Amino acid sequence: MKNRGHSIFALARFPKTTFVAIASAVLIGTPAVQRSAHAGDVPTFAVDAAWPKPLPNNWILGQVGGITVDKEGHVWVIHRPRSLTDDEKGAALTPPRSKCCVSAPPVLEFDADGNLLRSWGGPGEGYEWVGREHGIEVDEKGFVWVGGNADNDNAILKFTLDGKFVMQIGKIAPSKGSNDTTQLGKPAETAVDKDANEIYIADGYGNRRVIVFDATTGAYKRHWGAYGNPPNDDKQPPYDPKAPVSQQFANPVHCVKLSNDGLVYVCDRINNRIQVFKKDGSFVKEWFFEKNTLGNGAVWDIAIWPDPKQSYLLRADGENNEIRVLKREDGSVVGSFGRSGRNAGQFHWVHAMAVDAKGNVYTAEVDTGKRIQKFKLTSDALR
Repeated sequence: MKNRGHSIFALARFPKTTFVAIASAVLIGTPAVQRSAHAGDVPTFAVDAAWPKPLPNNWILGQVGGITVDKEGHVWVIHRPRSLTDDEKGAALTPPRSKCCVSAPPVLEFDADGNLLRSWGGPGEGYEWVGREHGIEVDEKGFVWVGGNADNDNAILKFTLDGKFVMQIGKIAPSKGSNDTTQLGKPAETAVDKDANEIYIADGYGNRRVIVFDATTGAYKRHWGAYGNPPNDDKQPPYDPKAPVSQQFANPVHCVKLSNDGLVYVCDRINNRIQVFKKDGSFVKEWFFEKNTLGNGAVWDIAIWPDPKQSYLLRADGENNEIRVLKREDGSVVGSFGRSGRNAGQFHWVHAMAVDAKGNVYTAEVDTGKRIQKFKLTSDALR
């Protein structure tokens, strides 16, 4: 205490200009999450390590194949019960191996505070459940769309919020290729255009296209491949950052997102690029990211920022385990968060991502990650 008091007294004797300089240096060095937010700030985030709340019923999550936010701000998740190891699902074995745990149902709904609201999913009457869960979307009419990416998961399923089956597009059966209009090819993700009542599908792990159907009847509308051209299924060489850019999508075509101004954003994951289209499939532009990334690629998912102009895109990179903030107008990177790791706020194979109207970001991890996380907005980036 004596030394501390001496330091304060010594600081009081500094010239005023010196004190101002020290104070400025401290402010500049303070992390963005601790400074006062300013209108128009780039989005920044802090992890909420207490989200979600513990699951009931001795439940545990497997690999999380999709995550989305509905119009109520509720977070919907689809996970893979069959990805759990015997050690993780020990209580479900016969005889039980351990006290914990048993798999949660595949589809779960949480509120923004992390409370579980409902759960359902799995095989049932009148439909074919997928072999490996992948992708979930909740449209504004209150329907839940899910898909899968196992070998014969060539369909998407439509349910009510309570899990009542409504419709199936495609079949759990062998694929018929990237130009077939009745069957899918291990679809990765969906997006619903509420005004046109159309569902866009990133199709996906088997096929190399975006395909569009009527969201009520399931009638085929149109499809396209990279650069808006017809897709083909010819064998492609492994990705090489030094080679000419591919004229086809690689597998997987991993995401599709719709902006309010009529643009369609598509994740060409292995080719490390986002391609942008009009809704009719006309090519607009493309952006490349981390072009030297090999493995599973650098463009896994996109979330569109919820300010009035939708000024930013968030891009999940599951190979480098970062989320980057992009200017939507030109794709330039203006921020990032995350890194490989096991701690809260870090990632292992960050696979999917969603953002709510308040700017909170929700992430889902596959492989051995098997978790969901929430990141709270810490800047004034919604004006």
